[in-house]
Amino acid sequence: MSTSVEPAGVVRGHLPGDLAMWFFILAELSVFAILILAFAVTQAIKPQMFIEGRSLLNTSTGLAMTLSLLTAGFFAALAQEQVRRSRPRHGVILVMVALTAASVYVALKVMEYRHLLASGLGMERDTFFTLYWILTGFHFLHVLLGMVILGWLAARCFRSLYNADQRSGFESGVLYWHMVDLIWVVLFPLVYVLD
Repeated sequence: MSTSVEPAGVVRGHLPGDLAMWFFILAELSVFAILILAFAVTQAIKPQMFIEGRSLLNTSTGLAMTLSLLTAGFFAALAQEQVRRSRPRHGVILVMVALTAASVYVALKVMEYRHLLASGLGMERDTFFTLYWILTGFHFLHVLLGMVILGWLAARCFRSLYNADQRSGFESGVLYWHMVDLIWVVLFPLVYVLD
């Protein structure tokens, strides 16, 4: 006899989301893995350039961006729990908080990009900044897509289109957002901190 209490609609051993989303996430993670590997190998070849490049980035801004994305992921997970409990209207508020937190990341990243461009630190500066722009720019596009997905999930929750039995689409959207979080958790120390 099990003593754990499972929310309604939660099936033990159930893989959240759609299988197609898992394949998509795996493909995206593979692309990011190649880019991260290129960054790490190039850093091993040109360590001084990477030390100098990192010194021109603001680690505090990078940390603030990390916290904003993790906060968005936390509220998206809370919203998913509300959907699993067939309370999608409660989920709307939580998804909107997640979107607000994600907007902080976007604002900080845009300010960082503007500052770097104004300082002459574009892609052509050196190998460090070429890889910086490719990695963070590719991630930034994923954040924007993730925000569109979160907005779509909020609209569908508002119309009560998700519940404990009909939640696969919601879980897939939240999975995508968690992928965005995970990638940034790797990128932040790699790009901003580690020498």
